[in-house]
Amino acid sequence: MRSLIDRNLTVGSISKNIWFLAVPMILTSFLQDFFSIVDMFFVGRLGPSAIAAVSMGGVIIGIIMVAVMGISVGAIALVSRYIGRKDSDSANNVVMQSLLLALMFSLVVMILGYIFAEPLLRLLGAEKDVINLGSSYIKILALGSPTIFLTVMMFSSLRGAGDPISPMIVLVVSTLLNIILDPLLIFGIGFFPELGVAGSAVATVIGRGAALPFIFWVLYSGRSNVRLRKSNLRPDTKTMGQIIKIGLFGSLEMIVMNITMLILMSTVAQYGTNVVAAYGIGMRLNMAVTIPIMGIGFAAATLVGQNLGALKVERSEKSGWLCALYAVIIMCVLSTFLFAFPEEIIGIFNRDGEIKVLRVGASFLRFVAPSLLFVGLGMTLGRSQNGAGDTQIPLLTSTITFLGLRIPLAFLLSSLLGPNGIWLDLAITNVVYGILMTTFFKIGRWKKKKL
Repeated sequence: MRSLIDRNLTVGSISKNIWFLAVPMILTSFLQDFFSIVDMFFVGRLGPSAIAAVSMGGVIIGIIMVAVMGISVGAIALVSRYIGRKDSDSANNVVMQSLLLALMFSLVVMILGYIFAEPLLRLLGAEKDVINLGSSYIKILALGSPTIFLTVMMFSSLRGAGDPISPMIVLVVSTLLNIILDPLLIFGIGFFPELGVAGSAVATVIGRGAALPFIFWVLYSGRSNVRLRKSNLRPDTKTMGQIIKIGLFGSLEMIVMNITMLILMSTVAQYGTNVVAAYGIGMRLNMAVTIPIMGIGFAAATLVGQNLGALKVERSEKSGWLCALYAVIIMCVLSTFLFAFPEEIIGIFNRDGEIKVLRVGASFLRFVAPSLLFVGLGMTLGRSQNGAGDTQIPLLTSTITFLGLRIPLAFLLSSLLGPNGIWLDLAITNVVYGILMTTFFKIGRWKKKKL
């Protein structure tokens, strides 16, 4: 394994380095997203209320996850920069301090997520049966957040160090376990209890928890470019401060995006459970086609960070543009598929035959699919700037696009066109997001970022 992991990303073919980093992430992302689709397939058999509960619960969990995702942005930026400088001691310390931060935040999430599950669902306008189902889903994931937070942080640190192989191996095993447990716990097959929607959350927590022992072993054994050392176990407030300073804006960006999703969900909810169910399916599919871009985005962040650490600014910029090109090509192919076969795709998840869910979901895909190539462009160039440690610009872009434009435009267009107005709003703001992020990357403030 070590010969695969020890790779100098600051020399050689940029394209080969991109795919060395991105392919393992894309493969595991496809598997994880396949699970997400399978999960929605099984949950869909419980009816529109169950789909709506998981959809609303997913939005809330996304907000809860903001803290650890922000820390991971700071960790990737610092680890990749130190690896580029060949300063492994500093990189190792960043990994340990980021894990300590993740653990502290997860304890807060356990408490707040459990207490505020039902009030948040009510705030979204969920109906009574959706609240009952969704609150149990959220509470279980909140209580299991330490397993989720720690695995996310360790995977991010390894990728920042240029090791995509170890996270891939662990995630394949973890996700396969999740897929196996999902129907067993949802429907109570064999000796397993019938938990319904809550079974989906339990399967997720168990799958992530099973990954922890192996990934800890990878980091302690020295089989990767970074290691966990007992000497770094003492809290280092200076390093924690650096991680938080970089990650804060990354967290704020995610807060902006998730608050936008919450407000949109409440806007969609006024049209009833069937429209919420269609929106939930459409958003899951939207995530399915963008997750491969996250793999390329992680590659961009690592390459930009390591090459800046090695003082190869031109190579960093070229890496960002090339990653963006690959992302656009992939999104063109996938969005064409969604646009061409919307009814057939939505029909896979509409197991109870609700005509309105099928019709509204297909309309969602027809509006949104053509704009997804701009999402790929924006996500990749945003990740590139995050990898450089410049997290303020992606935050600014997201704030302008989502809070400044998407929310007021959604209210305006939905009043004129109903649900189709919301779908049109998503398409328009996706295009604006891609254009703005490209403009800021071209200006190049990120090149001068000092860490």
